[in-house]
Amino acid sequence: MALSKGKNTVSSVEKLVKPIAEKMGLDIWDIRYQKEGAVWYLRIFIDKDGGVDINDCEALSKAVDAPLDELNPIDGEYILEVSSPGIERELLKDEHYKKYIGADIMVKMIRPIEGLGREFKGVLTDYNDGEISITDHSLENNIVINKKDVSYVKLDDFDI
Repeated sequence: MALSKGKNTVSSVEKLVKPIAEKMGLDIWDIRYQKEGAVWYLRIFIDKDGGVDINDCEALSKAVDAPLDELNPIDGEYILEVSSPGIERELLKDEHYKKYIGADIMVKMIRPIEGLGREFKGVLTDYNDGEISITDHSLENNIVINKKDVSYVKLDDFDI
């Protein structure tokens, strides 16, 4: 039986895909189930030390195709895409933040911060329980923001 669209779909897909990816030496960075126009996309973002290439994406896509058909987590047609999260990848999970402590980041806040505005760049200096510590490039001071107050935090031209 197919599941409803949304978090249940992503959760079911992640449970299925994660062990397959791990056997291939890949990490699941993120999974998104999104509608664009009239088309639904199931997007699986993968990573590994040294970065991924098109062969990794193709191999995982082929490896999960039949198990996804069998699980049938999606009611209706969709397009499966497997790709890298990219160089300016968005930090989403606690482990992403912890992995990239010391990296240059770009931050976009939901509401502006006095003296910084809504968008600024800095170095991720620490992450603990949703609190992001950053040394800001423009003011060269340390600030601490809450993860729930950001639109996004992305790596800034990170050389993977």
